Amino acid sequence: MSDRHSTADQTAVSGSTGDSRPDRRLRRAALAAAAAAALGLTGAGVARAAGDSGAAKATPTCAASALKGTFGERLAGGMNHQGVVVRLRNLSGTTCALRGFPGLGLEDAAHRTLASHTQWGDTWYAADPGTRTLTLKDGESAEAVVSWTHAGTGTSQAVHAAYLEITPPAATRHKTLAFPEWVDHGDLSVTALAKHIDVTG
Repeated sequence: MSDRHSTADQTAVSGSTGDSRPDRRLRRAALAAAAAAALGLTGAGVARAAGDSGAAKATPTCAASALKGTFGERLAGGMNHQGVVVRLRNLSGTTCALRGFPGLGLEDAAHRTLASHTQWGDTWYAADPGTRTLTLKDGESAEAVVSWTHAGTGTSQAVHAAYLEITPPAATRHKTLAFPEWVDHGDLSVTALAKHIDVTG
């Protein structure tokens, strides 16, 4: 009797084990399907990423060596104010971009750096146009308005400059232009670069 019970128990255990095989096969099939689906989605994602990378690339920043610095309109006014429009022209042969404010500095006749300070924003002659990314094709220019006061040699803290340093945004090198000016305290103001800036003086 105990043998029959033992056999029955074994059969039950055996049957239970037999029933698990189809379950395992079903689970394996489900896992395989899920894996295939995941691979399909991943493949699609890679394709989209590859497609995106093949799209238009970001325009490179204009290097200082690719730009020519020049002075535009000279500006004058009351209360010893003076200013000038500074232009940076793209001569790289390709399209490049500029964004932000140019850095400024003063040099003496021997190209030694003079003490100076630059304020970014509105100037006496023009409201700041705001910071925008400017895409410059070969030959196109961006401009900024620079201003300062010049009481002259009678001012004890006036700086007598011979050159103006202009550093394009995101650059580490500068352009140098002849700038034989007296600048009170070495203080300069400059707007952000724009394709064109309206001046009031």
